[in-house]
Amino acid sequence: MATDRIGTSGLRGGVARLARLRTGAAGAAIDVFAIRIAAAGFAYGAQVLMARLMGGTEYGIYAAIWVWIAILGHSATLGLSQGACRFLPADQARGDDAAMRAYLLGGLSVTLACATAVALGGLGLVWVEGSLLAGLYAAPLLVAALVLPLFALQDYCEGIARSQNWPVLAIAPPYLLRQGLIMAAMLIAIGLGAPAEARIAVLCTLVATGLAVAVQAGLLVMRLRASIAAGPRHYAWRRWFRACLPIAASDLASAGFNFVDVVVLSLLASPATVGLYFAATRIQQFVVFVHFAATAATAQRFTAAHAAGDRRGLATLVRMQARLTLAATILIGAAVLAAAPLLLRLFGPEFHDSLPILAVLVAGSIVASAFGPGEDLLNMLGGERLAAFITVGMLVLAAGLCFALIPILGVLGAALAMALATVARAIAMALAAKSVHGLTTPVQLSDFGRSTR
Repeated sequence: MATDRIGTSGLRGGVARLARLRTGAAGAAIDVFAIRIAAAGFAYGAQVLMARLMGGTEYGIYAAIWVWIAILGHSATLGLSQGACRFLPADQARGDDAAMRAYLLGGLSVTLACATAVALGGLGLVWVEGSLLAGLYAAPLLVAALVLPLFALQDYCEGIARSQNWPVLAIAPPYLLRQGLIMAAMLIAIGLGAPAEARIAVLCTLVATGLAVAVQAGLLVMRLRASIAAGPRHYAWRRWFRACLPIAASDLASAGFNFVDVVVLSLLASPATVGLYFAATRIQQFVVFVHFAATAATAQRFTAAHAAGDRRGLATLVRMQARLTLAATILIGAAVLAAAPLLLRLFGPEFHDSLPILAVLVAGSIVASAFGPGEDLLNMLGGERLAAFITVGMLVLAAGLCFALIPILGVLGAALAMALATVARAIAMALAAKSVHGLTTPVQLSDFGRSTR
């Protein structure tokens, strides 16, 4: 009977711990990760579809255009998307609804205005340069200018939803719904007789992004109205931009860092080679999503714990995030490499050569994940200028390595350059977080012997 009581108590305790895990930061990370894995499946399917329908050259053009949409679209929010996770939770904790209302509306206006200006400026530069409008990139670039404001708006909506701990609303529309709509739109377009070209693929992306952001924004407004009543607004532009502009610079550098290999390859290699490399990076996203899920679930919680003065809880959350992220990255990385031959073969027989590229990129992601959430701490708790400085420095390093290694090693040189730069960036962020906040982020081997509570 004593044994039965102990067994029952242990079972109840295990259920209780599982419930706490499922409803806390780890549970949110699981939700986000599950959505991102599903989204990665949609994205992978979309890329396979594009590659199969368009062929290597047109697929490479589409990949290069999409990279520029992502870089400029993420940056056009001027950091207000990520800044939402810093300011809105703190305003809520203080009960300052006026500041929240101002941030929501002010950030929306700035995002749309800046994205439109960037799109028009980009078109102006293309027109002045001239040669792009006479080449293969002409029509896709013109359509991409229309995609950019919608992409930026969706990025801003994602940040707002994340700040309210609504991870499904934040992640599902841009990474699940949009990808599914891109595939559906492309199949419908081809079925109606449209040519399988990059300009048609970008046009399908425009339609899909517009529909996805309409759904996300509508749901977001409904939920915000239920939690924040109408009333006066208190704008604090100086305080917001003092924090958000460095985050924007860091975000621009981060976007550039994530795609600098593709950009340099597009300058040094043919569109078909760019497509070969881009296919490997799309599969690698299954591994990168681990870190994204952890950030989406914990960044705002770092802010809340810091605002409450809960130093011990903050340190515990950092350790938990680092351990789980590393473990998940290793598991997903191994699974991706095991399935890589099949996944690459679906793109086409010529994409089998992407396997060594993928292996190098995955190895870089795994090693980098061992150094923990240093960048998140700098951006959320103070130190965003230092994070931006580090990211810019690593972008320069990555570009330099790409220009140095690609002529020697070819497309594999781009993968090696990015792996080295990714690890260097993670180390630098960890050292900076320790220096500024006194928080140790790298995973210690002894951590895996401790229970996670």
